[in-house]
Amino acid sequence: MSAVRTIGFLGAGHIGEPMVERLLAAGHPVRVYARRSGVRGRLSAAGAELVGAARDLAACDAVVSCLYDDAQMLDVLPEVVAALGPHTVLLSHTTGAPATLDRLDGYAPGGRAAIVDAAFSGTAEAVRAGRLTVFLGGEPAHVAAARQVVAAYADPVVATGARGSALRVKLLNNLLFAAISQVTLRGLAAGRAMGVAQDTLLQALAVSSGGSTAGSYIAARGGAERYTDAVAPFLAKDLAACRDTAAEAGVDLAPLLDAAQDGPMDLGEITTIESHRQS
Repeated sequence: MSAVRTIGFLGAGHIGEPMVERLLAAGHPVRVYARRSGVRGRLSAAGAELVGAARDLAACDAVVSCLYDDAQMLDVLPEVVAALGPHTVLLSHTTGAPATLDRLDGYAPGGRAAIVDAAFSGTAEAVRAGRLTVFLGGEPAHVAAARQVVAAYADPVVATGARGSALRVKLLNNLLFAAISQVTLRGLAAGRAMGVAQDTLLQALAVSSGGSTAGSYIAARGGAERYTDAVAPFLAKDLAACRDTAAEAGVDLAPLLDAAQDGPMDLGEITTIESHRQS
């Protein structure tokens, strides 16, 4: 396994920007493609080298992509994949469909790109603390290279198997997280109806058997309303990706998807995969 020296980065948003900061603090030379002037200014001041096009990152030892969804990946990454060096590994932090990674293979000179799906669980605060949970799926040599990169901001790092497995783990995690969130939000509403203040119940749940990561996130966000506003768009996107991925594998997730939608948080209508593709 060769050492990862230069790292390219695209998608320096709410989560991606502190990732770049951690990579720089760990001593990695980092090249960044970013469109927003504010991000470019901050990361340049922190020591990152700015590039003018996404494909300019392809000569780095590793390229980290932290884009929002599959649509952004298919918009930005084809030119990067087409220009990847023979030993460059692409890490994708996007939570989306494993099939998208297969589509990117079509742009690789050899028909198969060195891509590691590097789905994660955690927040920007976890990145800054170096405690983000990252799942890695891919060929062993590629995963070993990816570990060198994510070690700057992730602990634990969990190898999940072949490429695509990390995304499946993350999608199932978010499906369960959505269901637990709905149950917790219902519990908070029941507490209010019974005269128990939301903050009081969240404090009690944090040290009791009814507590969960969802409960701690709701408390950290400042309550149910702010939590719902922050996470609902992401969970809705991930539930749709989970539904499609399971359907392509012939797996019926209807009971779990029903549980994830049954609550006060509006995560949209989860239609059949055929209806989704026609829309």
